[in-house]
This record gives sequence, structure tokens and C-alpha cells, in this order.
Amino acid sequence: MNVTAVRLGPRSVVAVTLAGFLGLVAFTWPFLIDPGALTATEMAPILFGVLLILVLAVLIAEVSEGGIDAKALALLGVLAAINAGLRPLSAGTAGVELIFFLLVLAGRVLGPGFGFVLGGTSLFASALITGGVGPWLPYQMFGCAFVGLGAGLLPPARGKAELALLGGYAAVSSYAYGFLLNLSFWPFAIGSDTALSYVPGASLGENLHRYLVFDATTSLGWDTGRAITTTACVVVLGPPVLRALRRVTRRAAFDAPVELVPPAVF
Repeated sequence: MNVTAVRLGPRSVVAVTLAGFLGLVAFTWPFLIDPGALTATEMAPILFGVLLILVLAVLIAEVSEGGIDAKALALLGVLAAINAGLRPLSAGTAGVELIFFLLVLAGRVLGPGFGFVLGGTSLFASALITGGVGPWLPYQMFGCAFVGLGAGLLPPARGKAELALLGGYAAVSSYAYGFLLNLSFWPFAIGSDTALSYVPGASLGENLHRYLVFDATTSLGWDTGRAITTTACVVVLGPPVLRALRRVTRRAAFDAPVELVPPAVF
């Protein structure tokens, strides 16, 4: 039976649910309202501020309920640093990304709240290292946070069944990440005179059809490269990495009750 190392308490559930809802709104709002005079560059600072508040809210909720302690924070920093170091090695060429497999495995072992925070912090740290700070960054942080969150919510499984589950999730989440990221610039990317363009005021069905065509035409090959890379890394490196993460969490005893030691009396 799979045991989540960092469990979600009631306040953490509320914080993660709110973060997930606002994240989906941030990606899908062009289907619901007219962008008007807003541009992708103007939206980015607003979304970045909201995202930082949400990540802090999830982290504070986890800390306040004892889900994340000093040991878990240290592990979060180590994993975020590893992911930040892995990203320049792939640079996203042909969709190849090396950060997603560790995010999937860490979210699986350490839980959805930990996975959400790890996804956001990993992309933020890697952007600082690679100089990848721009209007796209908050969307990338949200996308990776969703990948880590989803991995932590997968049903229990062990052995080959777990590996198959994680491999399937790695492929699906790789396509979903690309699908969401394209939404961040599609309304502003091309003019309104093509079959791929966003049409302000059009029906949900019409704009959704246009976006699906745009995504399949411009991004499907790139997303396939990401899906193949992530799935292969999960299948090949998954067993030893899962064992290492579970060994670390057992030794750290994240779920052990905290014993309060009374002050010494002199």
C-alpha cells in the first residue's frame, strides 16, 4: 500500500483546492471573457503575484498543520535545486525536458501539496539560472505545479502496477502541460484572420475548436517529445528514485508526532 509522506490537513486541502481552481481560471479565462486591451505581457505580473501568494498559502498551511517541517523543507530545497540543474541540460529542445520525471516521482511519494510547491519553486529556480524570466514564467510555474499536484493524487499502487500508473500519468501530464501552456499566448499570438486565431466574443465551442486545431498544428510534435522523454525516464529511473525518496522519508519520519520537550529548570 502506498503511504504519502507529507499528508494534507484540512487547511492544506482548502489552500490546494483554491490554488488549483485559480490556476485553471488563469489558463482558461480567454474562453470565458473577452481579453479586451489586456496583453500577455500585462497579464504575467498579475498572474505571477497571484501564484506566489498561492504557493506561500499552500506552504504555510502545510507547515501550520505539521505536514511540512524543517526536514521536509530541506528536502524541498534539494529537489528544487536538482530540478533547476536538470533543466539546462535539456533546454527543451524538441520538447525534451528532464525536470518532469523527478517532479512526478516526488509528488507521488511526498504528496500533492509538496508536489504543487515543488513544481512552482523548481521552475522559478531554473528560470533564474537560465535567464528564462519572462511573461511565460508564471504559466510554466503553474503548469509544473499542476503536474506535481496530480502525481500526489494518483490512486494507491505498488510494484509494476505503480510504475505503469506513473508512466501513463507522465505521458498524459506532458501533453496536458503543453495544452495549458499554449493557452497563455494563443489569444495574442496571431491575427484574427486565420482558422487558428482566437475570436473575441465567439462562442465557447468555436474558440475551443480553433484552439484544438492551433495546438495540434503547432505543438503536438513538441509535446510528444516531452511525453516520450518523461515516460522513458519514469520507467527506467523510477524504481531506484522511488526507493531513494521513500528511504529518505522513512528516515526523516515526516509523519512522526512532534514531542515537546519542557524547558530545563535551573
